[in-house]
Amino acid sequence: MEFQDVVRRRRMVRKFTGEPVSQAALDRVLRNAHRGPSAGFSQGQAFLVLEGDDLARFWEFGAEWTVETVRTAPVVIIPFAVKSQYLDRYAREDKGWTDRSESRWPVPFWHIDTGMAVLLILQTAVDEGLGAVYYGIGPEGTARLRTDFGVPDTHEPIGVVALGHPDEPELAQDASPRRIARRDQSETVRYGRW
Repeated sequence: MEFQDVVRRRRMVRKFTGEPVSQAALDRVLRNAHRGPSAGFSQGQAFLVLEGDDLARFWEFGAEWTVETVRTAPVVIIPFAVKSQYLDRYAREDKGWTDRSESRWPVPFWHIDTGMAVLLILQTAVDEGLGAVYYGIGPEGTARLRTDFGVPDTHEPIGVVALGHPDEPELAQDASPRRIARRDQSETVRYGRW
């Protein structure tokens, strides 16, 4: 698929057939997620993949903040930002900092880079003929993830990606893009100054 088609067709899919995702497609999705930008090549992202019984356990508490149709997805990927890897990386000799101070960071690049990895997951899903939706996870979900799945305290979940074969029209009638017009580029892009 051409890149422009991937960008144009990318949307949040909230209902899935339940058909399994092939291991080859899942491997490609995860491999591409690892190709995202990473400040200082810190590589502070991690991913928890849940399928089968593990996914059923996740839905036991994850259903609280997930619309029912999303629970038809056969795969969930939980992306984690690992701040300590960034702080450690930038305290190394080649970066010129001698401490791990967060005050040097104008924005939390560990979240930004992990968000870019999520976008690569969403785009690769389209290229694989799959659907995906990204949504947030609440503090109570984070606590359960740590307890139920052994997630280290250093790993901060930034959301959930449900992945599978789409089972909805190209663009559902009640979807936001049908109800709310996309802002014109002239409203969002400035050249030279504001």
